[in-house]
Amino acid sequence: MNGLQTLVDYFVNYPFVRYAFAVGLLIALCASLLGVTLVLKRFSFIGDGLSHVAFGAMAVAAVTGLTNRMAIVLPVTLLSAVLLLRTGKNTKIKGDAAVAMISVGALAIGYMLMNLFPTSANISGDVCSTLFGSTSILTLQKSDVAVCVVMAAIVLTVFVLFYHQIFAVTFDESFCSAIGVRANVYNLVIAVITAIIIVLAMNLVGSLLISALIIFPALSAMRVFKSFLSVIICSSVISVVCAAVGIVLSILFSTPVGSTIVTADIVVFLGFWITSVIIGRTRV
Repeated sequence: MNGLQTLVDYFVNYPFVRYAFAVGLLIALCASLLGVTLVLKRFSFIGDGLSHVAFGAMAVAAVTGLTNRMAIVLPVTLLSAVLLLRTGKNTKIKGDAAVAMISVGALAIGYMLMNLFPTSANISGDVCSTLFGSTSILTLQKSDVAVCVVMAAIVLTVFVLFYHQIFAVTFDESFCSAIGVRANVYNLVIAVITAIIIVLAMNLVGSLLISALIIFPALSAMRVFKSFLSVIICSSVISVVCAAVGIVLSILFSTPVGSTIVTADIVVFLGFWITSVIIGRTRV
């Protein structure tokens, strides 16, 4: 009962908790929608690569003293998404090598800049917060929430409007090209939306844990469901529930928000995996 009262007090008396909860649910929903497509297209590595790029851009914004860090982080991440999308086609550096080169390079440069031009006395704390989302989600302002709501609305609108095209591109690009659907265009749309989600999710789970937020709900849903739509719906529910549970637990037990959410996703994945094993044996 004390835990429930503490939680109610936090939500009633501290606006930043309400902001964190709302933003967390929106980001989790957006990430789960694209997660299914990225996993099926074997593009999961893009999430990891772009998260490192976003960390590097965040470091540049910090050392240059920009108050609106989104102004540099979002364009750089979007540009990197486009470049990574093109690495598998007509380039000398192939996809996996390009991702490794860009992501590791951005991570190293970002960390070096934060050490050469420290913005505070606690460099380790700043790096930890950016990489693992330890506290940034709890320092959101109304303007941050407004930006997140607008960008989340864009992601959801694009996904709904182009659902059938995304579905087709996910499973058979050659067939799409044959019937006149421009696969490259919709791949670009997927990459751009992924970049937006990565930038939004940095405040929630940190740059190193973003891939988990995108991948785990999709993998969990795929253990039990088979159709594309049912997997997306299940993945969305899992992601939103895990985000809510993770934020609540982090408030009650003072644990890092990002790590707690990812831990909840892992627990759910194990539960769905066990369920799939039981269902498989029952059918046999």
